[in-house]
Amino acid sequence: MNADRVTYVKKACAYITRNGSELLVFEGPGHDGLQVPKGTIEPGESSREAVQREVAEESGLATFEELQHLVTDVWTRRESPPKRYVRSFYHVPVHESRDEWVHTVTGTGEERGAEFSFSWIDLSTDARFALDLDDYLHTLSGGATEPPAVDALAD
Repeated sequence: MNADRVTYVKKACAYITRNGSELLVFEGPGHDGLQVPKGTIEPGESSREAVQREVAEESGLATFEELQHLVTDVWTRRESPPKRYVRSFYHVPVHESRDEWVHTVTGTGEERGAEFSFSWIDLSTDARFALDLDDYLHTLSGGATEPPAVDALAD
């Protein structure tokens, strides 16, 4: 009997903040809950390069302060057939005057052409996020100090 092989997909995720207290979010198609800009790391691309690309493609923001890598984890997307996301989370501070906007996704991915409606929420939110994308918000808001349990850590 052959066990299902685990598929690992590298992802880059952005916690975009302004004024040290607000997080940029959107509600995207196909997921229940809030999301942050994120996407698959392309072959030959570093997670840092990927998060910069994904932020620009999904939100239209292209100018931001220095990126800070927060954590990399392994998150179970599904059990069968087994699929895991190796997620690299970055803090991306920005100076943005718009309180909300709609951006048409660029790039070559399957979301190209989709419209994402962006807005800011308080970092200490109790809102529900899709795909457990809020797992590390506490690292930005000074909340809990213990990270959630993960399958394994990766660089």
